Amino acid sequence: MTDHPEAEGRKALAYLTEADLPERPLATVPSDVIKTASWRTFRPVIHLDACTKCYVCWKFCPDVAIDIDEAGWPIVLLDYCKGCGICAEECKLRAIDMVKE
Repeated sequence: MTDHPEAEGRKALAYLTEADLPERPLATVPSDVIKTASWRTFRPVIHLDACTKCYVCWKFCPDVAIDIDEAGWPIVLLDYCKGCGICAEECKLRAIDMVKE
């Protein structure tokens, strides 16, 4: 029995090799190599006076665009930040603002 009635009768597909994958976008390099800043319209600004170094922003960043400096503070690597705002959304202290470029 399935939790989703619309999936009833469908088989789960297993892809054994890359050749078995459907023709769809496939990442071939890790996101910490791809500079995505060129199409960003908002950038995160971290307010260190409000930051507690919880690293939630670092953990949730999908593009490895947040790094931790030698003192333990999060910093935004703007070459890799696409401006998605996930870091600001996940920051419970609201120590990150998204600022228009």
